Amino acid sequence: METLAMVLAGGKGSRLDILSADRAKPSVPFAGKFRIIDFALSNCVNSGIYDVGILTQYLPRSLNRHIGIGKPWDLDRQFGGATLLQPYTGKKGGWYQGTAHAIYQNINYIKDIDPEYVIILSSDHVYKMDYSKMVNYHKEKGADLTIAVKPVSMKEASQFGILTTDEEMQINDFQEKPDNPSSNLASMGIYVFTKDVLVGKLEEFCNQENSDFGHHIIPQMIDPDDVFAYEFNGYWQDVGTLKSYWETNLELTDLVPEMNLYDDNWKLLTRSEEQPPVKFGPKGQASKSLISNGAIINGKVENSVISPGVFIEENVVIKDSIICNDSKIKQGTVINKSIIDKEVIIGSECQIGCSGEKKANFEQPEILHSGLNVIGKGAEVPAETCIEKNCRIFPWIEEDDFRKKAIQSGSTVRPQT
Repeated sequence: METLAMVLAGGKGSRLDILSADRAKPSVPFAGKFRIIDFALSNCVNSGIYDVGILTQYLPRSLNRHIGIGKPWDLDRQFGGATLLQPYTGKKGGWYQGTAHAIYQNINYIKDIDPEYVIILSSDHVYKMDYSKMVNYHKEKGADLTIAVKPVSMKEASQFGILTTDEEMQINDFQEKPDNPSSNLASMGIYVFTKDVLVGKLEEFCNQENSDFGHHIIPQMIDPDDVFAYEFNGYWQDVGTLKSYWETNLELTDLVPEMNLYDDNWKLLTRSEEQPPVKFGPKGQASKSLISNGAIINGKVENSVISPGVFIEENVVIKDSIICNDSKIKQGTVINKSIIDKEVIIGSECQIGCSGEKKANFEQPEILHSGLNVIGKGAEVPAETCIEKNCRIFPWIEEDDFRKKAIQSGSTVRPQT
């Protein structure tokens, strides 16, 4: 077997705030019917890689249920296929402490599979990529390690691992999230290792406390080993913040979006529940939107993403928003620039994202300051409630948790104790 994929899927995704309060970041809904991890898994099978280890840790139940035995991705195989790799106690066991440490904890799995090459993937990016081309490039270069890279703006560069190369694309410097980046060539968090090299480096540099590829493995390999960059020129988006998650979803409603979900030659696969067709009532309408199976639209939807099973009653207006699975929006409600998680009930005559002073969220000003509202999974918003901007409504709150009808900009509503 030539290539084994190891998918890092245990991240908490703290910048997604309450969207990842009850689930791992890779399990967050995306583009209506999908989950974020679907991109990495679909890329694997479209690239001809059918041995996939999926490393889970933080709140894995939703993710485990979504992946199951891997059938939607043709990974339910007698030999190979999808393998869920969770932390364990016992000899050299324990919680994953960093990306390299997570792989190190599963080093026996890698040895048992015994591939020629190991590709290590993040599961929280949106992109289509043929990994087989990167593996072939790695072989042609005779590399020990190949890192997928992509130019980013200098403004964003400090958020990534930044590297420089010579004319042959051999990496001569690597810095993880530097304060003063020397270039804008960013690591995508996709690595191809020759298997024996990976095993050797993990055994040499990993410890039982905290080991990360960007801090503890890659910098140690730059001088003594053959480390190359593989430049990727396709669409790639990190959806790790609320703002980027919202923007990337809504970009899919463009007439010709950069990310094509309708490419028969590179299908995006997922676990789908059987749902009836989309239904529009007599006054239901939608424009420039994604409407998923099982949705019932009796109001007006514009520039939005509607997930499976969403029920929108009469005289509802939804604009520039994401409504996740099985949520119910009652009559007369207006929703603007909001992310509404699964199984939410919005009462009648509510105003979500209504006019008001745009103050950053008082508790999370760094991640919620662009006028976006976020309502967590299973929340119940009482009728005639006005929620202004940059507000956070925690998951599973009930109507009694709202002390007043007007929720001012920057507020957070939590369950009453």
